[in-house]
Amino acid sequence: MVRRLSLVVMLVVFAIVVATPAWAQSHLNGDWVGLFHEDEPERAPGPDPGDYAGLPINAAGRLYADSWDAGRLTLPEHQCRAHVSPYILRGPIRVRITEERDPTSQDVVAVKQFMSTWAQERTIWLDGRPHPSEKAPHTWMGFSTGEWIGQTLKVVTTHIKQGWHRRNGVPMSARTRMTEYYFRHGEVLTQVSITEDPVFLSEPLVKSTDLRLDLNTRPADYQRWLFCQPDEEILRGAGDVPHYLPGQNPYVEEFATRVHLPLEAVRGGAETMYPEYARRIPTMPVPTARPASASSR
Repeated sequence: MVRRLSLVVMLVVFAIVVATPAWAQSHLNGDWVGLFHEDEPERAPGPDPGDYAGLPINAAGRLYADSWDAGRLTLPEHQCRAHVSPYILRGPIRVRITEERDPTSQDVVAVKQFMSTWAQERTIWLDGRPHPSEKAPHTWMGFSTGEWIGQTLKVVTTHIKQGWHRRNGVPMSARTRMTEYYFRHGEVLTQVSITEDPVFLSEPLVKSTDLRLDLNTRPADYQRWLFCQPDEEILRGAGDVPHYLPGQNPYVEEFATRVHLPLEAVRGGAETMYPEYARRIPTMPVPTARPASASSR
């Protein structure tokens, strides 16, 4: 009897949580700053060239990344390019989250995110509106709709401009669709993203990112990242874009050599995401150091 009563109580509590209306749920309002206890080398100093480990990239994504030269970021048109929504929370970031309410009903019709990086603004619509047609314009933040599932905010984003999955050249196409889940535990806000890219990924890419509530945020904390002024850092010929032709990137094996891992393992692919792949690594050859001979184009 006691066990049956306990089960009934648990089911009732679960039903109450799931059925809680949006106005009664834990809101996400506040100023949040990124934490870097997870994937820090990738997100702060930046990933090495040729390090695609753990990414479900396909052959097209790998070829694109191999042709990428970091010198491209010195081009004036790339210096102030914003991060797209599937990536922007991974870098140095402050996010101000607010609610937009209907002035009559006071229902929350949207959740707003203001990003410190290049003053990006993102709207997550909660009023049931549909996503636009495929021919609608794409933006850095894309078009987002959301719904509350218990205490968790689920968000679906489409119409995102072309960007990258990892900032060493691994590309993200404009056909990407991202599903996110936001849940809060006290002063920690966790975002879990599931990114589907039919052009450059063979399977969904799942990431988690944590942010911490900052009650002492000052305007200056946002102002330092709001504006970007491009400049001519390196003199180049008209239309000259740094890149590598197929097979000519001298840095493809550099990361694998430095960390003593098989080249096949760091080249990415869906299989490298799973724990059982680790058992294969001791059987694979590890590249030896060799001098770089190819030059950037």
